[in-house]
Amino acid sequence: MEESAQVPPAEPDRGEAWQRLTAYSYLSAPERLEHVAIMRVFCATLLADMAVPDVLAKLTDSGGPASGLDAETLAVRLEQLVRWGNLLRSSHTVKASSITEYQRARSRYQLSKLGERIQRDADEVLAGADAAREVSSELLALVERGLRELTRLVQEPGGVEAQDALERVSTIFVQFTEFADSVRDFYAYLGQVLARYDLDSAEYHGFKELLLDYVEAITEDVSFRAPRIAAVLSSLWPQLPDLLDRLDAHSRGLGGAKAGLEGEAGIRVQRSRGREMADWEALRGWFSDADGQGSQVDQLRDATLRALQSLLANAKRMLRSASGEMSRRKDLLRLARWFDEAAPGEAHDIAVAAFGLYSARHLGVPPATDEAVPAYTSWWTGPVVEVPVALRERGNRAQRGRASAVEDHSQQKRRLQQAARDRAAARRAASEELRSASGRFAQVRLTSAALALLLELLATALGNAQLRRNQGPGTDQVGGSFALDAAQSEDAELGIRLTVRRIAGADTVLHSVDGELLLDDLELSVESSTAKEGQEAGVSVS
Repeated sequence: MEESAQVPPAEPDRGEAWQRLTAYSYLSAPERLEHVAIMRVFCATLLADMAVPDVLAKLTDSGGPASGLDAETLAVRLEQLVRWGNLLRSSHTVKASSITEYQRARSRYQLSKLGERIQRDADEVLAGADAAREVSSELLALVERGLRELTRLVQEPGGVEAQDALERVSTIFVQFTEFADSVRDFYAYLGQVLARYDLDSAEYHGFKELLLDYVEAITEDVSFRAPRIAAVLSSLWPQLPDLLDRLDAHSRGLGGAKAGLEGEAGIRVQRSRGREMADWEALRGWFSDADGQGSQVDQLRDATLRALQSLLANAKRMLRSASGEMSRRKDLLRLARWFDEAAPGEAHDIAVAAFGLYSARHLGVPPATDEAVPAYTSWWTGPVVEVPVALRERGNRAQRGRASAVEDHSQQKRRLQQAARDRAAARRAASEELRSASGRFAQVRLTSAALALLLELLATALGNAQLRRNQGPGTDQVGGSFALDAAQSEDAELGIRLTVRRIAGADTVLHSVDGELLLDDLELSVESSTAKEGQEAGVSVS
């Protein structure tokens, strides 16, 4: 009988994957402890929706890191969890006897499926991430026994009873999943331990017993059971499609509504382990090489071999420790902590004591090219470097002999001179533009250079201005008004002069490519510095 083809589940698109990954954001946010405490409140209930007062009361009773939150801050945290996808807004009808009660209870939240899964995994990581998990090797014998009994019942006349077969299949896959997870967790911890290269004698002996006894027992047990389980699966395999059809006919569960959920509502159904052919293929691939890429049992043997090799490398290192070649990792970490806690002056003393790094008198004298000196060689016993006479006697590294030719800077000078001439020409053009626009600045649009020159003259004029208070009849002695005297500035090189007068109610507007400038109660006059006093041109600036 041919194996039924199984279509792999469709992978989520990038938008859906992004949304799922966003649900992990609360574990890395600055308020992660408060978010975790809130999620634990929701995970402690089933199908319960809670409002802010309900969550606040449970947090206060728990006394955790979120017990000091007020209602407003808690509402912000809940809304953020909704945006990340960990919580959902409840659709239950709110029954309230007053407006105040309605305002407090209208926002109710419940746990999303993704949020519950992430929080459950996070609690498992926090509870035992660094612990060495025991391998449930006894479950492997139960898996073999269950498969043998199931195969015997399936091959009997009349077949196995559907309910009995369903219970046996569920039990086999629960036991196998627990065994496979414990193997992966244990070998991950083992790899973390063997990555260390600074094991001391006591730690080495402890891990040696762990590897030689525990790991070897696991490997031998798996190597003994794997061929037997693979043989039982090969015997069961021809009857497996009919068995799965009988299980579906007896109890379809959510599988009966699978087509409707996936077709109309767009909801995927994840069936129980052992109800799909893909689950059995994964089980067979764990114990036998079904796809030509090796089984999990082969990987287990290779991992054990690498672990023993790492243990042997640590043993060689400890044997070399008598010659002074052992790892100094702990000593270097202790020295680094001293440096971190020391003041600047103490850090210099520690460096001298640890490395002999005294203050250097001369730098930049390379050793001979054919002489390689290891980094750990002491300065006291290392080879002597020949220092040139000029450096040793005069502190000067300049070479003696004929003076070098003077560098030619003529091209750079010509560039600087041309740049200066261009700037001067631009300023002259700006001054001519101001003089030509005198008296009609409201109708013209100045360039950036002309406006910049005018602002430069205006700043100088206001800096040179002398303020006096008007003392006419009826003038307020406290406030009063002011007049500008001798508010002038000029540029003798450009031959331009600016005069500023203060006139009440006069608004001066100047249009330019950079915008408009408005000066209240000021009137500006631009003229040539060689012209007569009466020849003034009014300028409006805004």
